[in-house]
Amino acid sequence: MKGFRWILTALVVAAPLAAQASCETVKADINQKIISNGVPASGFSLEIVPNDQADQAGGQVVGHCENDSQKIVYKRNGTESDTAEPASTGTSQDAPSS
Repeated sequence: MKGFRWILTALVVAAPLAAQASCETVKADINQKIISNGVPASGFSLEIVPNDQADQAGGQVVGHCENDSQKIVYKRNGTESDTAEPASTGTSQDAPSS
């Protein structure tokens, strides 16, 4: 019975550490997927924020962790002009005829 109590106590102590580790694991997985899609690692950042602060983080929520109490927010690095679609997008066939 003492062994069971010791294991139970160890699990209770380790649970918060495991939850944080799982958040970091989810963030790392998302990071790798973004890089695999051709975005350079210097072109974005991921931030873990509490659920109630996700709107103020100024980015796009791309994941969640810790029983949905934390959000992972994606922010694109660079200037404003980097995030805008270039005017030269498309071909001359796409331009309206006059």
